Formats: sequence, C-alpha cells, structure tokens
Amino acid sequence: MPPSPSPARSAPSVPRAGLLDTRYQVETPEGIDLLLRPASLLPRCLAYGVDLAIRGLIMLVMFLLLIWLGRFGMGLGLILTFLLTWWYMVAFEVLNQGRSPGKQLLGLKVVHDDGTPVGWSASLVRNLLRCIDMLPFGYTFGILSSLWHPAFKRLGDLAAGTLVVYREDKPAVRPPLPEAQPLRAPFALSLDEQRAILGFAERQGTLSAARRAEVAAILAEPLGVATEQAEAQLNGIARGLLGQP
Repeated sequence: MPPSPSPARSAPSVPRAGLLDTRYQVETPEGIDLLLRPASLLPRCLAYGVDLAIRGLIMLVMFLLLIWLGRFGMGLGLILTFLLTWWYMVAFEVLNQGRSPGKQLLGLKVVHDDGTPVGWSASLVRNLLRCIDMLPFGYTFGILSSLWHPAFKRLGDLAAGTLVVYREDKPAVRPPLPEAQPLRAPFALSLDEQRAILGFAERQGTLSAARRAEVAAILAEPLGVATEQAEAQLNGIARGLLGQP
C-alpha cells in the first residue's frame, strides 16, 4: 500500500503584539481596535498619595470648623468622614470621566476592561475592595497583585473588571514604516500574526538595537527567516500587508 499522506502542517503562530510592550488592545463591537496603556504601580501610587493628601486636608479643615458645634459637630464630622472616605474616589471616577484629582494630575483614568467609561457599580466595587488590597499592611496584597498582573491590576480592579490607563488627549497617529521592499508572507497570516508584525515595524524605532534584534528573531523564527535577515524581512512583510510601495 502506498504510504498515507502526512497531514498538512499548520502555519506556526507568530507571538502576539502584546508581548512587545504593555499596551492593552481592545476590539469594539464595531471592529475598531483601541490601544490602551495600563498605568504601572508607581504613577498609581503617586496619584493615590495626592488624593490621600487632599482628603486629609479637607478633613482637617472640616473638623476645625465643626469642633465649634460641640458634640453635634463631632457626630456630623464622623458622618462626613465616612462619606469622604468611601465616596470621594467613586464620585470623581464616575462624574469626572474616570479621574480623581490625583489621577487627573498624573494623566490617568479608570475604565472598564472594554475601554468604556467606568460606572457606579464597578467604581464602588474597586474602591470598597481597597480594604482587601491593604492587607496585611501597607497595601501588600494590592502591590503584589499589581506587580504580578500584566496590566497592573490590583484585586479591586480584578473584581470590578476595571483598568487604570494613561489618558490619551491626542488621537494616536500611526508611525511610518521603515523603508523596505514589500514582501509577501510565506503563508497566510492570522489577524493576530499580522498585528504582531505591523506592531514591530511601526514601533521598532522606540526599541534599542539589541532589543529590536531580539524581538525580530522571535517573530521571524516561525516564518523560516534567517536571524540576520529578520528585521528587513519583517519590515518588508509589514509593507506588503499595508500595500505600501
């Protein structure tokens, strides 16, 4: 009997563009890609420190004024302190496009995982769970969760389905592709594979030479491209995908 034909080899998968950096990509129901930049631990801590200082100053002034009302003033002060502690962040995040004063100063905002503006329920959940993030002391759980998660989410964000991102005030402009001869890929590429190659070609100018060579080698290996030709071949395939001469 003639040997049975070997099964067709499926095209290897090129690593996703998300491996190149910390950008968070969301596809809307209309098929539009949104690129969000998750905020890392340091700017989030600085923003929270600013909000903490503002709340502390408000409470100090409030008690200095209410102390003149005696026991009634102290009782009223406790109620206002409760409201300020638990609703300060929620009110600003929902009514000010995801930005508390601290986040606004640091250029951050809170959004849902799909990039839509944060709502009351999600904001309330993420802020109520700060009491868990603070355990056992000094925001230990929150810090460990942020360092572990690729989008720097603390436990409150994981439970609420929210994300703290940098606010993009200007529309993103697609960077020009490097000069290269347009090439066709050796096999049909999936959408994620095309995004990975285009992402590398568009953003390689922001990478060091060593990092650029390293990433190019990773992307080119499934394509069967020699390492020394990886950058030029990927740039050519990127131009071919966009139909650029």
